[in-house]
Amino acid sequence: MKDIVDIAVGDKRFTTLVTALKAANLVDTLKGKGPFTVFAPSDEAFKKLPAGTVEGLLKDIPTLKNILLFHVVSGKMMAAAVTKATSANTVFGKPVSIKVSSGKVMINDAQVVATDIEAANGVIHVIDKVLMPPKK
Repeated sequence: MKDIVDIAVGDKRFTTLVTALKAANLVDTLKGKGPFTVFAPSDEAFKKLPAGTVEGLLKDIPTLKNILLFHVVSGKMMAAAVTKATSANTVFGKPVSIKVSSGKVMINDAQVVATDIEAANGVIHVIDKVLMPPKK
């Protein structure tokens, strides 16, 4: 079974995410033993950011790294566990809120659009917005 990074590289929905992971030097981290739960923004999610945001972040590695770490939770949370939780602590150090409303699973203000993409070292859930971490 492939790890989280190999799955993301092979999935056309995650080209921007993969570029960001490489730029932030997080590839080795997400190839690690884990397990990790990644709330992975699709390319469509990155396109919703204001023009120039992604390009700016690729030049601001500390901020980019914090944003990416805000999408990662230690441990493997399958969809069934996510829907029972009200929050999850991210590797960034601040929690995301989890809410189920009208059959939609929301991570902060991002909707989960695909779930349970299993990897050797965790699981990926696809979200439709990029999560922005609170200021530390």
